[in-house]
Amino acid sequence: MPDVRLASSQGKWILLTTVLGSSMAMLDSTVVNVALPRIGRDLDANLAALQWTVNAYMLTLAGLILLGGSLGDHYGRRKVFVVGVVWFAAASLLCGLAPTAGVLVAARALQGVGGALLTPGSLALIQASFHPDDRGRAVGLWSGFGGIGAAVGPFLGGWLVDGPGWRWVFLLNVPLALLCAPIALRHVPESRDGRSHGRFDVLGAALGALALGLLTYALIEARQGSAVVALTAVAGLAAGAAFVYVEKHSPDPMMPLDIFASRQFTAVNLVTLCVYAAFGGFFFLSALQLQVALGWSALAAGTALLPTTAMMLLFSARSGALADRIGPRIPLTVGPLLCAAGMLLMLRVRPGASYAADVLPALLVLGTGMVTLVAPLTATVLASVDTARAGLASGVNNAAARAAGLIAVAALPLLAGMGPDAYLSPAAFDDAFHRAMPLCAGVLVLGAVIAFATVRSLPPDCRHPECRHHGAITAPPLEGQTAAKRIG
Repeated sequence: MPDVRLASSQGKWILLTTVLGSSMAMLDSTVVNVALPRIGRDLDANLAALQWTVNAYMLTLAGLILLGGSLGDHYGRRKVFVVGVVWFAAASLLCGLAPTAGVLVAARALQGVGGALLTPGSLALIQASFHPDDRGRAVGLWSGFGGIGAAVGPFLGGWLVDGPGWRWVFLLNVPLALLCAPIALRHVPESRDGRSHGRFDVLGAALGALALGLLTYALIEARQGSAVVALTAVAGLAAGAAFVYVEKHSPDPMMPLDIFASRQFTAVNLVTLCVYAAFGGFFFLSALQLQVALGWSALAAGTALLPTTAMMLLFSARSGALADRIGPRIPLTVGPLLCAAGMLLMLRVRPGASYAADVLPALLVLGTGMVTLVAPLTATVLASVDTARAGLASGVNNAAARAAGLIAVAALPLLAGMGPDAYLSPAAFDDAFHRAMPLCAGVLVLGAVIAFATVRSLPPDCRHPECRHHGAITAPPLEGQTAAKRIG
């Protein structure tokens, strides 16, 4: 049984290590959007290259995050976590030194691989190391500090872009890794799952990533209308079908399809797809809108987006407690509707708009919706399956959210009629942004309808997640595999 106490010196080192590791991945997911206009100008990149700068990372992260958790369970959570930290830092260095947009995109894909190794391990190390009496408080501190990192991210990213330059958005990860990895090797105990059999669904992970990659390419390049794009889309659908076939017939699938036998689990994941598709598209385009159409600096744009993350950090625990009392159906219905209203209020954000009168009210309404739905969504996902499969359920939900954001960033500019150089023209981008916001709102309304029609009350003995403070905006919190197995 793990016996490290939170008040001990080792306990504080473990907490610091996991916060540093998760902050690397969390910061990266929140600061890059703010840097995109400057990246595009410096590397002479078109809109498609900026989409790939975001999507290459999400593609490998979403495709491999379940595999990353399994590798940690078998080979050692500390070992895989440290490998992920070092890998992430090396890829970040390559991002920071990238001479061309193509090199940057390739490095971002490598970054996602590192993120898939370190992200599941961060919380799993806490679950496997701390005494059961201290585990809940340790997870709360970990999620709280992580939320602070997410809140600081856009502000920090904007400051770096306007100051030392956009390359430091990536180079910042290197000193964090140089601090994190040695502490982990010295102070964090190694842990494994003795029941892990060492058989990994590499084929399933490869097919899943391939399907997402091909479909993303087809959506980003669809403006060309070429036969190559059409063939790529068909190949992506075929890879997706092959993924389902492999998962159905594999003796040890990465994503056992029988988990979707739970109607509640399936319904909540459909809501997740709608919600995080809208979030992914919104935050990608909003950071550009504030800089391209309104002419704000990167620092001003990053700071402007702080309220949503800050509200989630401050109030998500209370939202979770409310959902405990009234059930998840109302929060998962009302939350997306509030988010949709916030995105429609962004239609007021045009050149010359005021932050206090136009931008802030939209973000406050959006943040209220996010607070309302994120914690209940996580709790409902975990309560929809047996306790032994809670880690798997959380991983599937997290991957679904990232995949939804990936597809949204690829598809939304196409649906909104953005040309390859739209971000270089304030008027053209502003027009496309105002076509995109109703699309995001519509997807959220669809999520609310699904939730109202399908989500039911949780059983009284359901297991709620220990992680109740949420600062991330790109995906639901990832429940550790170890937590699902109730170590201790």
